[in-house]
Amino acid sequence: MGIATECLMPELPEVETTVAGLRSVLDGAMLARVEPRRADLRFPIPVDLRQRLTGATVTSLSRRAKYGLIGTDRGDTLIFHLGMSGRWRIDPAEIGAHDHLLIETGTGRLLSLNDPRRFGSLDLVRSDAWAGYAPFIRMGPEPLGPDFTPATLARALKGKATSIKAALLDQRVVAGLGNIYVCEALNMAGIAPTRAAGKITRPRLALLVESIRAVLSAAIVAGGSTLRDYARPDGELGYFSKQWRVYGREGATCPCGGVVERRVDGGRSTFFCPKCQK
Repeated sequence: MGIATECLMPELPEVETTVAGLRSVLDGAMLARVEPRRADLRFPIPVDLRQRLTGATVTSLSRRAKYGLIGTDRGDTLIFHLGMSGRWRIDPAEIGAHDHLLIETGTGRLLSLNDPRRFGSLDLVRSDAWAGYAPFIRMGPEPLGPDFTPATLARALKGKATSIKAALLDQRVVAGLGNIYVCEALNMAGIAPTRAAGKITRPRLALLVESIRAVLSAAIVAGGSTLRDYARPDGELGYFSKQWRVYGREGATCPCGGVVERRVDGGRSTFFCPKCQK
């Protein structure tokens, strides 16, 4: 399986960028029309979603891991996941077959959740209980938050014989990381993706935490990476892929001067530099 045929999913930076785009339209907006256009995506859409959201005012927009959260003054929070191909569109010129949720504001702005593969999800929970939402219960800390430190990472990795790459993709260790940004952060930190997670020294974990934060922050500034189906809500494509150090660059030169290699584990490509990643 080559990179061109792999399922490249929106990761934390893409979701953060999406939430920022939605905030420009939805923050403080009254939801005049909420129209689910099918009964399900990956999972069933709540049957009372239209009733509970129509007429409500948006009071908050945030993110948890790869999920977006839209809070309202009725004490409900809409939780969305973009899956493999989902994206929000702002004021689309026309509505297509893959626009599965429409939201119109009181000022006439229109948003559509477009998801050709329907691997995304929509759910509605009480705002005072969203932290107990099933996918969130066992999640690790946010990588850009204050709880993600070398000490907390060391505790999460203690005794783990699995590879550091596999460990970082485990949402119980750290929330929101995906294949692209794990490859990038490991390269920046100079750590081989196959190294046993539980045997990495504290100084190297400190560098890894710093690298994860740096990679994610740079990707958010760039509007995310340009994946096959992903675009920001305004229709523009993120350009962080132009800054990739190793991901998708098999045979190219690593910043250290080595040659980027690719290996496949469990159907996923891992890109790394054997010269600088030990």
